[in-house]
Amino acid sequence: MIDLIAVSMEIPPEANIIIGQAHFIKTVEDIFETVVSTAPLARFGLAFNESSGACLIRADGNDPALREIAIRNAKELAAGHVFVVMLQNAYPINLLNALRNVPEVCSIFCATANPVEVVLAKSGQGQGVLGVIDGSSPKGVEQEADVAWRHDLLRKIGYKQ
Repeated sequence: MIDLIAVSMEIPPEANIIIGQAHFIKTVEDIFETVVSTAPLARFGLAFNESSGACLIRADGNDPALREIAIRNAKELAAGHVFVVMLQNAYPINLLNALRNVPEVCSIFCATANPVEVVLAKSGQGQGVLGVIDGSSPKGVEQEADVAWRHDLLRKIGYKQ
């Protein structure tokens, strides 16, 4: 028997969350090194749910408050081999390619500042991530003014010329 559940993630103001799946105990150290080398000004916390052996939540980061939030989110997920990165002073777009290149990272479920619910399947063995609900559903199709706003925003924040 499998039960489906959805859990909300805690995301502090001006923070982003990255949730993914990896497969090895060195995930914590490798993701830590990836964040500090890719986005040196980032403040972050990181938690990884070990799924064999001691089955501990392994954690690190350079911001104690974000580390604790990452741990709480990982504990709430209770899904094996899932990692949570809480990020401030950087955007996920600055890290995603580097994270995908960490050898033990299998997938990334989301990277966002939006409210997030993670949809989990729970069985007798444990819990696993089926997917995420990231933000809200669309309310319409962008019009010319919306396109202009999008173009201006991307240039204002330096992502397009």
